[in-house]
Amino acid sequence: MQLTLDALFDDPRAASLFATTFMVVDLETTGGAPSGGGITEIGAVKVCGGEVLGEFATLVHPTERLPPFITVLTGITEAMLLPAPKIEEVLPGFLQFAQGAVWVAHNAPYDTGFLKAACAEFGYAWPKPLVLDTAQLARRTLISGEVPNHKLSSLARHFRVPNEPCHRALHDARATVDVLHALIARLSGHRVHTLGDALEFVKAISPEQRKKKHLAENLPDKPGVYVFRGRKDRPLYVGTSSSIATRVRSYFTAAEKRARISEMLAAAERVEAIECAHSLEAEIRELRLIAAHKPPYNRRSKFPERVVWLKLTVEAYPRLSLVRKITDDGAAYLGPFASKRSAELAAAGVYDALPMRQCTKKLSKKTRSPACALAELGRCPAPCEHGISVDEYEARVAEPFRSATREDPAEVVERLMERIGRLAEKQRYEDAAAVRSRLIAFLRAAVRMQRLAGLTVLTEVVAARPAATGGWELSIVRRGRLVAAGVSPAGEHPRRTIDTLLATAETVLPGPGPVPAATPEEGERILAWLERPETRLVRIDERGWMSPARGAGRWRSLLAMADAAIHAGREHE
Repeated sequence: MQLTLDALFDDPRAASLFATTFMVVDLETTGGAPSGGGITEIGAVKVCGGEVLGEFATLVHPTERLPPFITVLTGITEAMLLPAPKIEEVLPGFLQFAQGAVWVAHNAPYDTGFLKAACAEFGYAWPKPLVLDTAQLARRTLISGEVPNHKLSSLARHFRVPNEPCHRALHDARATVDVLHALIARLSGHRVHTLGDALEFVKAISPEQRKKKHLAENLPDKPGVYVFRGRKDRPLYVGTSSSIATRVRSYFTAAEKRARISEMLAAAERVEAIECAHSLEAEIRELRLIAAHKPPYNRRSKFPERVVWLKLTVEAYPRLSLVRKITDDGAAYLGPFASKRSAELAAAGVYDALPMRQCTKKLSKKTRSPACALAELGRCPAPCEHGISVDEYEARVAEPFRSATREDPAEVVERLMERIGRLAEKQRYEDAAAVRSRLIAFLRAAVRMQRLAGLTVLTEVVAARPAATGGWELSIVRRGRLVAAGVSPAGEHPRRTIDTLLATAETVLPGPGPVPAATPEEGERILAWLERPETRLVRIDERGWMSPARGAGRWRSLLAMADAAIHAGREHE
């Protein structure tokens, strides 16, 4: 019983319907729109586990005139209401009676609407109760044609309850209690056992969601990765959460409206849960599983091998080349880029800033070759015709590019900024916007690469972050790859857990480029975790974790300004 009480205290939705206290309420009103002065009678019954705990009933003196048809319908007359207390006198007692209970009403928005309006009108705080509507519950529970309609009187006759509704508040509240109990008895057949299940059940979820809801059962309330699997155990969708159970349950609620997810649920046959030590391990496992299995319903992170790099070739007159992989060939690289288009934008920015050749043929130091149109237009120094020496080309073109990728991109950035300024002065705003896009693509790649390189050059990093339940979340990173993760128990020195993790951690060999052992996205997730204020570096290489003093990171404010300008332009359109 202790577990039930704890669940009820922490989240009433987790309590079983049998253990939930309901306050079933019915109002009689003057009709019309909800208002504090329109209530003429309140009747309420508090029940739990099928037993009546108490009743509340009173007439209310309204501030609005009682229409004759209401008298005919309810039997309530103005003479009966004249000595009755006003709603502002009734509300304190009613709210105290309802305190701690889940509210129930038939066509609940009507009754709660009047009560909420009364609270607002007379300065009482609205308690924001959980509300269960027996009319909605009946629509979801009863099969088509079982009842002619879902009125309280029709449901009372259908279930043959002892209390017949008669348009008097307390009598109708009692009838609603009987109907509620009859509907709860039906809910077990729909796998609805808790209050939270019932609240979700009445919402507009699809038949497929209701049919597959059992897939969310018996999953751990732990951080980790979940995998929806279909026929032949094929992974359909991979996700991560700090609570696997809570996240998977959300796929079977009315809040989930994505068409692709509905299609995925129709094909799913089971959900696999992979518990993780903490959120970082869960995020990394998710990335690796998506990359390995390429689930059809995951949109992002499916093809890490499709990243693109700009390579400055190793030859007499180096040029830019788009490549998929980094090799240990001594070339300078810029990236990674998420798409070929963004890489081409960055390359265009380099061509705007530096007199780099754009042809793809291999040039000889000794033999000249015909010049292209760019040379004739003065946009290329014509190394093909030896219009520039190898040493001068190196100083004016190749070295500034290498410096921009490894250290300071100021030469490229400032030249592009000057070009944008000149175009703007001539009111060539579209051309200026095009150069701005090239600058953003180039600078964003430089910032990203230098951040990743600062981490991946380190042979080993041991980091810790306070765990929510006490103790420490621990991560071991080698060359930018997460190789071990764990949690040290509260009250125990983390050294013992760290030693165990180090002894079992994955070995990572050195490799070329700024991301030699993992995907760029994995490196960025690790960086985000390490850079949190609460994270502590337990151990790190002697060389330390560092970035160039005048590196690309110092231009982040420029990136933010450019992004803001683009966003403002789109809003203006």
